[in-house]
Amino acid sequence: MIVPADQTKYDELAAFIQTVDASEKSLIAVLHRTQTIFGYIPQDAQLMIAKALHLPTAKVYGVVTFYSYFTEVPRGKYQISVCLGTACYVKGAQDVLKAFQDELGISAGETTKDLLFSISQSRCLGDCANAPVVMINDELYAQVHSDEVPAIIKKIRETEEYA
Repeated sequence: MIVPADQTKYDELAAFIQTVDASEKSLIAVLHRTQTIFGYIPQDAQLMIAKALHLPTAKVYGVVTFYSYFTEVPRGKYQISVCLGTACYVKGAQDVLKAFQDELGISAGETTKDLLFSISQSRCLGDCANAPVVMINDELYAQVHSDEVPAIIKKIRETEEYA
């Protein structure tokens, strides 16, 4: 019998929850593991966590929505973070962000339907001397101009075709 991928993920989460204390003090650890397993924190998982840790669902939801690390929206394989800190903003980061949004057809905070790309805004990526900067997963792109965005996306898509 074939087990659906989501069921396997829920089984993995249930197994992890069995290893922690069934209380509020385990909530953050369980949420971290949930996001690692699913790539985000689905509502069904939040209900499961609340029941297993003997917490109100509102408590779990409140923690998920409070911390910016957690997300209820699936993130893309390539997470694009455009720095909008002062140095980057002054050097045109808002145009770079718009170029990514236009190229991918999504807004900041969204993920493409193929789950390949997500876009987010950052306050600082720590490389102000090379503004504007963009981080795609763990790779930093320095002095990015909006007209370079289509080529960046094309290169990633080509890499995916050969993967």
